[in-house]
Amino acid sequence: MTESQIQALVMRELGGRPDVRVFRNQVGFGFVGEPPNHRPVTMGLHPGSGDLIGWKTVTVTPDMVGTKLAVFLSVEVKRPGQRLRPNQEVWMEVVRKFGGIAVLANGLDIPDLK
Repeated sequence: MTESQIQALVMRELGGRPDVRVFRNQVGFGFVGEPPNHRPVTMGLHPGSGDLIGWKTVTVTPDMVGTKLAVFLSVEVKRPGQRLRPNQEVWMEVVRKFGGIAVLANGLDIPDLK
């Protein structure tokens, strides 16, 4: 199974949850315009950012009675046996450090979003 196929399955599974929204995060570099006036452009959030980004809705503690918050969510999709690149590991650490959820989906096992 390809990474794209796994990603589609993960998106379908997470997209069926009422508390989660995920979007494809294309990251890349290219050029826009015609030479000699073309210019470089980067796309996506940041090198190493998750393949899927979005949020998970959580209900906060009693001091904010019933208020719902959207917590940033980053999902990196890999085929079984593939490893994270160093910039992907850093991205996940930073997302978690600032209170977001960053998970690795490697295969058909949908990770717990805690």
